[in-house]
Amino acid sequence: MKNNSTLSKNLLERARRVIPHQTGTFSRAASSYVEGIYPLYVKSGHGSHFTDVEGNDYLDYLMALGPITLGYNYPVMNEAIIKQLNDGILFSLPHPVEVELSELLSHTIPHAEMVKFEKSGSNAVTAAVRAARAYTKKDMIAYCGTGGVWHDWQAAMVSRNGGVPKFNEELIKIFDYNDPDGLEQIFEDNPEKIAAVVLEPTLFEEPKNDFLKKVRKIVNTHDSLLILDEVVTGFRFDIAGAQKYFNIKGDMVCFGKGMANGLPLSAITGPAEFMKTFDDLWVSSTNNSETLSMAGSMAVITEMKEKNTIKHCWNMGEKLFKGWNKIAQENGINAQMTGYPIRMDLKCYDENNSESLSMKSLISQEMIKQGIFMSILGSSYISYSHSITDIEYTLKAFENVCNYIAKKVLDNDYEKYLEGNLPKTIWSMKLSPIKKHN
Repeated sequence: MKNNSTLSKNLLERARRVIPHQTGTFSRAASSYVEGIYPLYVKSGHGSHFTDVEGNDYLDYLMALGPITLGYNYPVMNEAIIKQLNDGILFSLPHPVEVELSELLSHTIPHAEMVKFEKSGSNAVTAAVRAARAYTKKDMIAYCGTGGVWHDWQAAMVSRNGGVPKFNEELIKIFDYNDPDGLEQIFEDNPEKIAAVVLEPTLFEEPKNDFLKKVRKIVNTHDSLLILDEVVTGFRFDIAGAQKYFNIKGDMVCFGKGMANGLPLSAITGPAEFMKTFDDLWVSSTNNSETLSMAGSMAVITEMKEKNTIKHCWNMGEKLFKGWNKIAQENGINAQMTGYPIRMDLKCYDENNSESLSMKSLISQEMIKQGIFMSILGSSYISYSHSITDIEYTLKAFENVCNYIAKKVLDNDYEKYLEGNLPKTIWSMKLSPIKKHN
């Protein structure tokens, strides 16, 4: 691997002069990695790999922060985009592809009688919240998730909340995953005020003791709506999403990321009873009807169905998940993959059993030297383009890292062996989750 050259460093310096925080997405910035060791700019991607501007090839497990479900530069999707490009991108009237993709989603996603498109997962969830408020004539939201939605109603709960009016903080209440009692307490404390429960069907923890069914029952009891945020789980856990995988029904369900393999497209789906609320709401944008993303998404979902791509992803993920944890255990290193084989989270713990960012950063630093790109602050994802050869290479690389740590790090001071800066945390939770009163 070549070190970051003058080209990369110059790009970084230029970006910092003209772009706040270097780039439009915090998670892509140099400060989110071991800055000084990790690559800085991507030139191209193909399959499960990308090439940086220095010409280095990397096997990628972040997959553009999760949207790449089939693979980079995927031919079937590219062909669909090119074909649509020849007809045009955006028009003064609706294009048939909007109807066709809506029908495809309606036939794929449970309870999706109607579909509304947006351009990002944040926009989709925010639009669903507004529709829920309009439908129920209530204002407050109960929320359980990773905090990925950044609009005012939700950003009030996180540390980067500048510019969010103070009253928004009073309109959102947080509860923990697998804690239905906390959710029930929110309803008890705020009678007839909760418009919707916004829930990611799973994070990295599996639902326990019928948690999802209990959430559904609580929502029904209090005449609220259940909005499922499937921006991450959709088109990864199952072609029909987490609704099918976990057998849970959402009133409105939001998709993004994987549904278009990197194209800017998201969707809200649900029964007509709730979706017709959008007829009376000013939730509209010029670019929501952009046709390249819709044509590409049609190709992506069709390919998923025809090739059963999600099963392949589960199989490859399971080999990596189990193989990684076996190697870590055999080498006495507390660096375990947690979550699901389809969406993993590496957890590293020091001798005091405290989570260790420095250990995780050192492992990631040594993996990147072998051409394997893993996020330090985020998840690891598998795409249809990841092969058994990719997985075997990754596990061999991790064995090398374990040997390095065993020989080199004798004092548990992992940070001492970092050749760059520790990653900087992007945000933290500001509001505490509600718990059942004693």
